Amino acid sequence: MKTIIKSLTVAALFISMNSYAQTEETTSNVTFGVKGGASFSNMYTEDVNDENALTGFTAGIFTELPLNKTLSLQPELNYTNKGSELTYDNALAKGSAKFKLDYLELPVLLKINLTENFNIHVGPYAAYLLNSKITNETENGTFDFENNIEEDDLNRFDYGLSGGLGFDFGNIGIGARYNYGLATVGKEKTILGQSYTYPDGKNSALNVYLTVKF
Repeated sequence: MKTIIKSLTVAALFISMNSYAQTEETTSNVTFGVKGGASFSNMYTEDVNDENALTGFTAGIFTELPLNKTLSLQPELNYTNKGSELTYDNALAKGSAKFKLDYLELPVLLKINLTENFNIHVGPYAAYLLNSKITNETENGTFDFENNIEEDDLNRFDYGLSGGLGFDFGNIGIGARYNYGLATVGKEKTILGQSYTYPDGKNSALNVYLTVKF
């Protein structure tokens, strides 16, 4: 998926330069809209077995700012659920915990209209952690995640790359987007001379959503 996002970025830059070289008059107008749908989130890391994704929701507002007939700039403001159920088996901790994280997320996307109804979009996002809930998922674990990890132990800010595709039918649209986080969710701490980070993964989320433009 990281390779796909990079490919979309290169394609976006190529189409952008090609489109600006043209003299076609833009006929689109600025539009506003709302969106909502499902979020399927996980965390990725080399050291944790993170196969158990969490299902949540995402909802927000957006505006579409046309640059020409092909390109638009689309900033959004979304409330989205992320997180994962993680299993640890190391010298400091053994057991599973579920991390439910709520973010206020700001993507700024370049939307490329390949046809009248089909588009791809790519760009960076920044997010702020609003709330977290951590629960133990095993009874015989050696580490109590629920009572030993607080919200202050998590990084408030997240950032990463977004890429996806959409279909527009008049004022109604559907889309799917993958968010690839670049920041570690947990902060590094030291206990008994040992450094650890729980959770030591980065956010990964697939959103499927419906949009309505006004």
